[in-house]
Amino acid sequence: MADKKDEIISLQLDLIKKMTENNIRRLSDDIWGASRGTSSKQNTSHEPASTTKTSANITASVSGDAADNSKNLTKAADTSDANPPENTDEDIPPKEDIDELRRELDTYIGLEEVKKEVKNLINMATVYKLRIDNDLPNPDMSLHLVFSGNPGTGKTMIARFMARVYHSLGLLSKGKLIEVDRSGLVAGYIGQTAIKTSKVIESALGSVLFIDEAYALTSKSENDFGFEAVDTILKAMEDNRDDLVVIVAGYTELMEEFVDSNPGLRSRFNKYIDFADYTAEEMFGIFKLNCSKSFYVLDTDAEEAVREYFIAVSEAAGEFGNARGVRNTFEKILTEQANRIAELESVSRDDLMKITKSDVEAALYEKEDEKEDNENTEEK
Repeated sequence: MADKKDEIISLQLDLIKKMTENNIRRLSDDIWGASRGTSSKQNTSHEPASTTKTSANITASVSGDAADNSKNLTKAADTSDANPPENTDEDIPPKEDIDELRRELDTYIGLEEVKKEVKNLINMATVYKLRIDNDLPNPDMSLHLVFSGNPGTGKTMIARFMARVYHSLGLLSKGKLIEVDRSGLVAGYIGQTAIKTSKVIESALGSVLFIDEAYALTSKSENDFGFEAVDTILKAMEDNRDDLVVIVAGYTELMEEFVDSNPGLRSRFNKYIDFADYTAEEMFGIFKLNCSKSFYVLDTDAEEAVREYFIAVSEAAGEFGNARGVRNTFEKILTEQANRIAELESVSRDDLMKITKSDVEAALYEKEDEKEDNENTEEK
């Protein structure tokens, strides 16, 4: 029995480790939304299919979901001489039904204003493609976008979604998301930044190039190499206007400064989508979605404790981290649940799934209280 107990606890801790590693590698940014390919006809209850599902099966389920969410994301290299991964024909995702994509969009928690804007973009892009197919001229329409808002508000998720939409409409040949930040574009020596940025752009042809914290490219001195990266990107946007979409993202005020830093940016980025912070109820919904995806069940007292916690942090949702903060909270609670289970004489499947109020309080309150007590002791 002791060996079986140790095996179960090991599986539980391994699950937490995998989720933490996914967080660090940013391969599962979309955990709060619907998985790719989700159909409205599929079962969305996330209830276990069988009462004999083991802890190992649960771990595999979570890992598979993270892999599915990260399938369409390629992180551009972070070194000046690294070559971005090549896109092969085998890597090109299949085109999807636009109506199915619209239905998937409706399943995302929160983002109400964002979803309205995205639906407008889908309609505009659909008509744009239909006019091309019917040999009708189109007015100059930029598909490039500016996403503004605090971290954890779904910007990467929606960027990936737009890549799928543009690809499914035939406006992009590959439809992947190539994510990069300043460190992936700017080199440390004169003449290297253009080369480094060009390699990233080459890997993004046929896809969406998503530049996170784009304002960092123009926030330094005028002689900073970030401006060279911007110039290279602007030229590529013009040269590859039929098969490259660029989405820049960051804090609202800083993104305004970024677009104003170069006349070329202002002329090419004329569509803005602002991502509002999540409300307490939306964060609680995201938390419960995390639970259902990973086969965890909150008991009644735990559910109330979690809800009260999100009400408390919602006043500073931006500092809390929005959906990322929710995910971190979820992982903290799983750690405390594993600590509690490790003390049990016997462990059932229900024990592995249940999150109690004590798990929530140990993760979110008791440690903070202990920290305050230690600080008060030191002051004395």
